[in-house]
Amino acid sequence: MEVLRTIRVLSGARRGSSRPILVETNAGPRLVKLRGVPQGTGPLVAEIVVGAIAESLGLAVPARCLVDVDADAYVPEGDDELRDVMVGSGGINLGFDYLDPARDLAGRDTDSISADDRAAILWLDRFVMNPDRTARNPNLMRSRDRTWLIDHGAALGFQYDWSLVTESTPARPPIELDPHLFASSVLPEDLLGWDEIFSARVTRAVLESALAEVPDIFLEPLLGSESPESSEHRRAAYVAFLWKRLEAPRGFLVPALVASSARRGRPPRLARP
Repeated sequence: MEVLRTIRVLSGARRGSSRPILVETNAGPRLVKLRGVPQGTGPLVAEIVVGAIAESLGLAVPARCLVDVDADAYVPEGDDELRDVMVGSGGINLGFDYLDPARDLAGRDTDSISADDRAAILWLDRFVMNPDRTARNPNLMRSRDRTWLIDHGAALGFQYDWSLVTESTPARPPIELDPHLFASSVLPEDLLGWDEIFSARVTRAVLESALAEVPDIFLEPLLGSESPESSEHRRAAYVAFLWKRLEAPRGFLVPALVASSARRGRPPRLARP
């Protein structure tokens, strides 16, 4: 991915638990998600991989880039939390094209999304195990006469504990703590009808290319006691997991539902300490 240089920080106002910042770069404004947040780099890996898969399906996601951030960049006085995050984020971070003007889609706004795109979004989120597109949190924006998918950091939950990944793990259905935004508006038979088309678009080359874009600095904190030299093996493990998940019959089309009352905030691995 292209590496941009930060000229100055435009805004550090809280926009969610990932604490992104808006910066001016040598190529214009970019929204940047930082490595130094308590959630670590797993969400950045998910953003890159899921973004590439979404594009292969013909869905719109903000273009990604790498942004070199100065750890000593100006932070508003009194924002000690952001200062700590910036100190831990010096160097390469993940940037996105800044959608402006843009507005969040919510409620009846989502009715304007075509049936085909609803099916594609539902298929994508169940494939990558993204629990974060619900009626109360659609993570969709409208800009430039298009609907954009944002915030995929909660996807690919398997990456946080590879010791639990077995040969059968990729075939397991996702667990939906809250119903997906389009679970009730995409008929199961329609999703099955699209399944062969969508799965054919996500080739092994798509997966390999997506993982090749993930920089070592995002992968290394997820390796645990393994040496940094194993990052290529870890990339191959992601590809193998997702490729096996695409094997027919694809169990992820029908999720395992858990009562929403069992949910208390974001998944523990993504919650603030």
